[in-house]
Amino acid sequence: MSAIYDIAVIGGGVNGAGIARDAAGRGAKVLLLEARDLASGTSSASTKLVHGGLRYLEYYEFALVREALGEREKLWAIAPHIIWPMRFVLPHDQNQRPRWLLRLGLFLYDHIGGRVKLPAAKSIDFANHPSGPPLEQQYKRGFEYSDLWVDDARLVVLNAMDARERGADIRTNCPMQSARREGDLWHITTPQGEFQARALVNAGGPGADDVAAATGRNPAYGIRRVRGSHIVTRKLFDHPYAYIFQLPDTRIAFAIPWEGEFTLIGTTDRDHEDGLDKVHAEPDEVEYLCKEASAYFRQDITPADVVHTYAGVRALVDDGSGKPEAATRGYRLPMSPESEGAAMLGVYGGKITSYRHLAEEAVDMLSERLPALTGKPWTTEEPLPGGDFPVEAQGDLIETLQSEYAFLSDFDAARIGRAYGTRAAKWLGKAKNRSDLGREFGAGLSEAEVDYLRTEEWATTADDILYRRSKLGVHMTEAERAELKEFMGG
Repeated sequence: MSAIYDIAVIGGGVNGAGIARDAAGRGAKVLLLEARDLASGTSSASTKLVHGGLRYLEYYEFALVREALGEREKLWAIAPHIIWPMRFVLPHDQNQRPRWLLRLGLFLYDHIGGRVKLPAAKSIDFANHPSGPPLEQQYKRGFEYSDLWVDDARLVVLNAMDARERGADIRTNCPMQSARREGDLWHITTPQGEFQARALVNAGGPGADDVAAATGRNPAYGIRRVRGSHIVTRKLFDHPYAYIFQLPDTRIAFAIPWEGEFTLIGTTDRDHEDGLDKVHAEPDEVEYLCKEASAYFRQDITPADVVHTYAGVRALVDDGSGKPEAATRGYRLPMSPESEGAAMLGVYGGKITSYRHLAEEAVDMLSERLPALTGKPWTTEEPLPGGDFPVEAQGDLIETLQSEYAFLSDFDAARIGRAYGTRAAKWLGKAKNRSDLGREFGAGLSEAEVDYLRTEEWATTADDILYRRSKLGVHMTEAERAELKEFMGG
């Protein structure tokens, strides 16, 4: 039997990793159990935005939007390598919301969340704006505003890395099979053995009800599983702006420049009734996104133009909303009463943008039951691994990489700088040319990087590297992906 942990976190998505990091930094002995790979579910299948959620204003979710907007620049400051600003273009459609309503919404968006460094919204004329030429001629005017882009899966991994560096025990491919409460301790059974913990955190996301069942308890809240699907095409425009489109069914969709060569379009909102093992975009969802994007772009987009798709299941608190897109993106953190013995904290709902604040609130609640949590909240200013540089200096960091490693292409230097930040040298080392990094797998992926990801970032399969630690899978040929899979043994 291993030593007793203060907290066992079940689930290696963004909320679980964030809670593990926060708690470890406050002095707790933390265990995190993830059934598969870190961020293998919802947390790697988002639209990859740190944003307030402009459309939530329409549902009067002012507190939710204010909280998320308040987190934007905090997250940017602690992870400026994987998070960076992006300007979004909102065309005005005469058949949709009136201009005055859009202007009012953007005014609120700029002023209720503590925006400091991000530029404010403004009106634009598409005849004189770089985002105009790709659009249908009927769109004459619109707005542009600020939000942030994030590498979602790396956000999870970096939180887990920081948790480990503060003493947490991170175990991937280690599902919780059962957990029973005996007095002041949880006894947790896994394929890697049995563990004991004074508190259990159910951060299972869309599988939270399964985690609750494994403890013999009923979920504290109903979960509404809502699938969001995305499509990727070859790039539809050459400028750096992203688009946000109003759709006839009152939803919105984004079209975002992605990975230099592609455009990412999403997302859908559909109740998900199937299991969580194989979540994918359905053909009619692909057709829906193609059709709605084609209504705005001059270039028609068909399913034949789609080079990649992905989908994730959001675990929303079931508030009885009729439409999936209207269901709250807020979260709930129910705690078991002291009379039941060892604490159990549930995490229901939430979104990537609010993960740090959610984790802080969760650990604050646990501190009332766990004497080991002696530290104060600390995650607002402490950078994530590789993010210890000013937000304005991302370009300087990439230039430094190109100077020190002259053999890197512009694409490679930007990708590596944005993935690893100041820690890139940990695997680039003293390399003077590409051959010093070992075997080449394609798209700039080297054996040295693969080895680093295996030893430092829990990567065990080719997909862990190709679609979560990086997005190089979309750049590589089928033969190159197969070669990496053979190298890694799966």
